[in-house]
Amino acid sequence: MIKTQIQVPEKQYQALREFAAEREWSMAETFRRGAELLLEMYPHVTLQKGQVWQPPVSGNVGWKGLDAHALKEVLRDEAEPVLPAAR
Repeated sequence: MIKTQIQVPEKQYQALREFAAEREWSMAETFRRGAELLLEMYPHVTLQKGQVWQPPVSGNVGWKGLDAHALKEVLRDEAEPVLPAAR
């Protein structure tokens, strides 16, 4: 195992300490698990020469069945979302 040192904002550090304490994890274990999750969620992608990385596009955000446009409308109106009618 490699030992390393990192810097995190105070607010984030306090939140992570509470998170770790609730689970009876060390801070090291908390950061290791966070790193594992990042590596799972964002697998390595090799770009072809000259190819520029583009973020993924999502037409269906998936939050309560709303698409991206409907979600923006809900946020703009600060209203409760109306679920689409069942088919």
